[in-house]
Parts: sequence; C-alpha cells; structure tokens
Amino acid sequence: MAQAADALFLEGLRAAKMPGMQQRKPKRDDRLEVEVERIDERGLGVGRAEQESGEYRVALRRALPGERVAAQVLRRRGNKVEGRLLEVLRASAERMSPPCRHYGACGGCSLQDLRYAAQLDVKRGIVERALAAELVHVAVEPVIGGASPLRYRNKMDFTFGTRRWIEPGEAEGVQRNFALGLHPREQFRKVLDIEACEIQPEPFDAILASARRLALEQGLSAWDLVQHAGLLRHVVLRRSVATGEILVQLTTSSEAPELVGPFVSALLAAHPEITTLVQAITSRGATVATGERELVLHGSGSIREKLAGLWYRVSAASFFQTNTAQAERLVEVTLEEARLSGSERVLDLYCGAGTLTLPLARRAAHVHGVELVEAAVADARRNAEENGNGNVTFRTGDVHAWFGRAG
Repeated sequence: MAQAADALFLEGLRAAKMPGMQQRKPKRDDRLEVEVERIDERGLGVGRAEQESGEYRVALRRALPGERVAAQVLRRRGNKVEGRLLEVLRASAERMSPPCRHYGACGGCSLQDLRYAAQLDVKRGIVERALAAELVHVAVEPVIGGASPLRYRNKMDFTFGTRRWIEPGEAEGVQRNFALGLHPREQFRKVLDIEACEIQPEPFDAILASARRLALEQGLSAWDLVQHAGLLRHVVLRRSVATGEILVQLTTSSEAPELVGPFVSALLAAHPEITTLVQAITSRGATVATGERELVLHGSGSIREKLAGLWYRVSAASFFQTNTAQAERLVEVTLEEARLSGSERVLDLYCGAGTLTLPLARRAAHVHGVELVEAAVADARRNAEENGNGNVTFRTGDVHAWFGRAG
C-alpha cells in the first residue's frame, strides 16, 4: 500500500507541475517524435513535438507535411529545435523515391522526394505566408506547373574544389583532394562530385564528366576555398532550347594560357557540340562564378534563345530565366495581367537581358529596364536592337539606388 501511495503522490506532482520540479528540455542527440505540418521557405519540414517540458517547434530536412517522424536533436533555442530525420514513422501519401542518385547529400534540390503536384502546393503556401506577414491576407492562385520537374534547367553552375564530400557507399580509395560538382547541403567548403544531374539537359552530364577527366589528366589544380589557391574554380553551362547552342564558361583564378589553352582545346575536341567557350578570370576569394574580366576563347561568346516570338542573345554573365518553357508562360501571364493599352510607360526592375522588357514594349508606349549587371544590360540593348524595339531604355545600376536618384 505504501508503495502505491508513493507512486500516486509522485504522479500527482508531475501532473500539477509543481514549483521546483524540473522538466527536462530536449538536448543534443535526444530523439523526438514530430508531427510535421508544413514546409518552410528553406525547404525544411516544420512540426511540433510534445514533451513533458512543453511543446517544441521542430525543423528538419526531408520530412513532409502529414508525416510523423523520429528526429535527432541537433540544437535547441527556447522552444525551437533543429533536427535530423532518423525515421519516417507514418509516411505521407505524397512521398516518392527521389530520381537523383545524389539527392540528400547534394545542396541543389530540396523536395525531390515529394510528388510534383504537392511541391506546387507547398510553394503556394510559402508565398501566402510571406505575403500575410507583410500585408493583409492575399489570395494566391494555384501555381502553374511545368511539363516536368526534371531536365528543365538551361543553366548550371558547377564548382571545382580540393575537399571532396564522400557519399555513403562510395568505394574506398576515391580521390579526396579533387572534385567537380555542387556543394553538399550547408557544407560550403566541400564539393560533392556530381556524376549526373537530373535537372539539367543530358548533354551537360557528358561535358561535366569530360571537364573533370581532362583536369585530372592534365594535372590542373582546383581552387582551395581555405588557402585561396588553385587555378580551376567553376564550370558554367548554358543551353538554348530554340537552337540547341551550348555555352561553356570556365572560371579561373588567373589567365594562365599555357594551362587553360590545352584544357579548352581538348574539351572542344571531345565535345564539338559546344558552340562557344568563355574564360572568366577572378582573383576574389568569394565563391562566385562571375569574373572580373572575360576572354572569348571559342565562338561568339553568347548563344541565341527564342522566347515569346523574340530572339535573345545570352552571354556567360547575363541573367536569363533558367526554365525556358516556364519563362514563356511567365511572359504570357504577365502580358495578360498587365492589360496594356499602348499608352503606358512601364518600369521593368531587375530586367536582366530583357526577357520581360521586350514583350512589354510591344504593347506599351515605352519600357524602362533597370539592371545591376553590365553584361546583362549590354545583352538587353543588343536584343532590343536585333528585335527592332525602339521604345525601350536600359539603365545599369542598383534598383534601390536608382529609385533614390529618380525620386
């Protein structure tokens, strides 16, 4: 009887959460069970975990709405926990096997294990919450999806590195001091060697493999992010949907023609489908593919793309929508919503190479495009001239600074 009474007494203390009774809060490596409610703007599944010490908001990758998952605590601040997915206890009906062999380790894609229609719903919810945080409630219409979530990108940027990320299951003895690919998630000092990328055009896979092979065969050094040393920094690939033209940009830390020349010659010999090749040279420490100066080593330095009945020249440094088919639809929707009569003066901010500027100019009195990147503005002006758009003006500059001057 005494033991039973003691047990009841202790249970009563726990239920009442009397002062002095310490409720243990989650610590690193603890296991929590989480009910996942949504995906946030970072691509993280966000949900709640009930503990004796209270309710905690948990964010973790690869956990989908409607799932119950087991998570390992990585860090906690107040009632917010960042975790790592350990096990899916109750799977979402929208969960699928990701098509890419690198998914999970690669930092490029966030939602490949979620069916595409559900991805569109997730993105709609992110936009709704972002608008609601700043404005009154705004109804967001369903997202207009593309034909496929795979092989849609017309541009990819790959990084050379000296610290290779080793994936689980890779053979022992793989080279660890050279890689060409993408950064692993949240590991910006390392590079994941990419064999194939499911969101880029298939010809890019072969070009990427040749660039890696030739660099190793010729003994060219990769850029070391810590030591700020090495020659090869980035390979940027662009492809035109309309013409099939391919642009390759090789970013290096110096001009080094005695090293770059043989590499470029061998790459062009292996891939005659490459229309133009540009060398971008930068000595900056930041991991950006743009250069302080450019040398056109093969072809014209740009490729031609057709969008909404207009032809565009796109150079290595120019911004152009990465999904050409969806860009076409974007132009259509923009023109439908703008309902221009022909008398308007229009501002196109962050105009890039004129993707929206030139179609708008067909229906407005005049369009002003503002863009920070000088190469993009040069492309935009050339595109306007080649398409016969005389009612456009392009300005180079930061949008915020330009508005200050204009005001």
